[in-house]
Amino acid sequence: MSGRLLRIRGLVQGVGFRPYVWRLASELDLRGWVRNDGAGVLAAVSGPNWQEFIRRLPLELPRLARIDSIEDEVQEVTGDSFVILDSADGDIQTAIGPDAAVCPDCIADICDPDSRRWRYAFTTCTHCGPRYTVSQRIPYDRAQTSLAPFSLCLSCGNEYRAPADRRFHAETTCCRDCGPQLSLLSGDGQPLPGDPVAATLALLRRGKIVAIKGLGGFHLACDARNASAVATLRERKQREAKPFAVMALNASSLSDYAQIGVEELALLCSVAGPIVLCPKGASELRGIAPGLAWLGIMLPTTPLHLLLWHEAAGRPSGIDWLNLASDLLLVMTSANPQGEPLVVDNDEALTRLSGIADAFLMHDRDIVIRCDDSVVRAGPAFIRRARGYVPVPIALADNGPAVLALGGYLKNTVCLMKGRQAFLSQHVGSLDNVAAVTFLEETVHHLIGILDVRPELIVHDLHPDFPSTHLAGRLAEKFAIPALAVGHHHAHIAAICAEQGVNEPIIGLALDGVGLGPDGAAWGGEMLGIDGANCQRLGHLGPLAMPGGDRAAKEPWRMAVAALHGAGFGYRVGGWIKQYYPARDPGPLLTMLARQLRCPPTTSLGRWFDAAAGLLGVRDLMQYEGQAAMELEGLAARHGPVEPLPGGYALLEGGAVLDLSPMLPALMGCKDDAALGAALFHATVAAGLSEWVAAAACRAAMQSVVVGGGCACNAILMAALRQHLAVAGIGLLEARQAPPNDGGLALGQAWVARRMELAGHLASGENQPGVLLEKEVS
Repeated sequence: MSGRLLRIRGLVQGVGFRPYVWRLASELDLRGWVRNDGAGVLAAVSGPNWQEFIRRLPLELPRLARIDSIEDEVQEVTGDSFVILDSADGDIQTAIGPDAAVCPDCIADICDPDSRRWRYAFTTCTHCGPRYTVSQRIPYDRAQTSLAPFSLCLSCGNEYRAPADRRFHAETTCCRDCGPQLSLLSGDGQPLPGDPVAATLALLRRGKIVAIKGLGGFHLACDARNASAVATLRERKQREAKPFAVMALNASSLSDYAQIGVEELALLCSVAGPIVLCPKGASELRGIAPGLAWLGIMLPTTPLHLLLWHEAAGRPSGIDWLNLASDLLLVMTSANPQGEPLVVDNDEALTRLSGIADAFLMHDRDIVIRCDDSVVRAGPAFIRRARGYVPVPIALADNGPAVLALGGYLKNTVCLMKGRQAFLSQHVGSLDNVAAVTFLEETVHHLIGILDVRPELIVHDLHPDFPSTHLAGRLAEKFAIPALAVGHHHAHIAAICAEQGVNEPIIGLALDGVGLGPDGAAWGGEMLGIDGANCQRLGHLGPLAMPGGDRAAKEPWRMAVAALHGAGFGYRVGGWIKQYYPARDPGPLLTMLARQLRCPPTTSLGRWFDAAAGLLGVRDLMQYEGQAAMELEGLAARHGPVEPLPGGYALLEGGAVLDLSPMLPALMGCKDDAALGAALFHATVAAGLSEWVAAAACRAAMQSVVVGGGCACNAILMAALRQHLAVAGIGLLEARQAPPNDGGLALGQAWVARRMELAGHLASGENQPGVLLEKEVS
């Protein structure tokens, strides 16, 4: 009989898609077959209801599936039933799915005393569980995962082979008879008696710190209500003030500590299960997020996490207990001592976490690749894109060569563009130690392996001394292809152009810390005109001196002195410093500034945030990157909205330069109310930036502008920008699928490199393999 052949592309392998097709086809009394191949899924259908089949196919998808396209053609179909065929060979064009939070059906199995998987910590099915972190290569089958050593028992094997079962071809399925097992070890690596979950809960209740093996690595956990335990964790991990995330059973358990809106709740309960930043509630968890207005919270994402709350609830049967508030709140922070990469291996954990963890709750299923927790804010806006979202591709407007981009130095990620998709890696982190650089190399090779692609171009940041730049050169020689350099802030704007499908010229604000400009200066508050590979600097913030260079980026009081001196208020520094930082001596700094010695200028908005924080007495010395700006944002959030300062900024040089120094006297007048000063600073900066960029957009007859860079993570600033630009009739394009900070740099780099190649910048004979090219900005 005549039928249809369907080519289905998207996230359609390892997610229960073939049994879904089988059930739908059987319900509609169709004949034919379905199978996986290198490009996705092929299905042949025949029968009077084939049009209804195609209509319903994208509407009733399994929990983790995603269809990007369906192509169909006439095909002769034989047979008298619908069957699932074995996978076919072919060029690999599909992607492994991300790790997914435990699904409701598996939770029901875990909580059912009559189930084979009662309280089993590795219960999974095609709708949930690990994917990316257990996969070594594609195609995605059990033999290519870290579950390969665990042979299925008879019962699991029957489920695996039954199309009607939700564990049909669930590559990570197992039970306590054939799957991974838990163990609890003491701090010195000796087995501890009793049930591992019950014993772990008892340790946590006693204020101990336990390293718990998750999907993409170990967490360090302690009782979030126990301030002493939290302080001990900070001391042992050498993490003085950086915020911790808190895991709770449900939103009602956090009602006193966080304001969880509809959007936040949807993110918390999503398949990805990220850490969600929520405004703090009426009560404070001491030592968790000091000085900040937001609390990072998450729900149990794995059966192992859930079992801790099940134990705390007394091991109830059924699922009704899941809706009740629980007093168990746990810090869940990445187990990465002193800024090193996440710990993933059992032996590695016993060594690297020795002296930090009092015990280790681990198992014998290997983690193939590290993957930290994602951090998001309602919008949604990524702060960190990792577990649950990687390696979900970002759709691109155009095709092009395969490009490998290696990101920058801080918040490093890798991007591999293949066809009309961009695959952004998980968060790698700061490349300030050998272990982190090794992790970067591992991530590159893993991404290339699971996508089965050979890059044709390699791209990196303009800075010649970044480890990512050095790696780009080595890889370019290995693959015998060019390595290109792209300006830091060009890449920030380009990343948003890539995900938003922008192909026309656009104006962008790159609002950032410090990045190297093509002129060798420290940029970070730039108005750029972007047209694909071409980037023109249209304007910048009024420059600030950085007394002591990089040291000033860690000491906000230095930036405050520099701002006052640069605005002609150096004579007021003495009285101000006595009030806020009496132990500091501004004399040497004023001398350096007067003589312009070791005081490189920067146009960075991030340094203006530091200057304001220093000026208002918020902080003189930072304990982690961005602390002063985050605390300033927290103060502004607590104060509430205010009107911008009249005359608080000025447009100079025909509108090319935005000068923020006119607001300094008013900020100095907020000596008794730092929160007011913080609110005024945010409001005035937003008003100035909006007027500045809106005027440029109107001159260029543009209806939209792009805003990216690390400062675009500031919720108060971005909300005010949105509002001002809307009044001016200008649309604001923001990062939605990648972080606006340096975590999205690689995406922008790859987008620019493709356009450089397509525009013919690589056509000359000068571009030999391994040569580093710099794209100058006019």
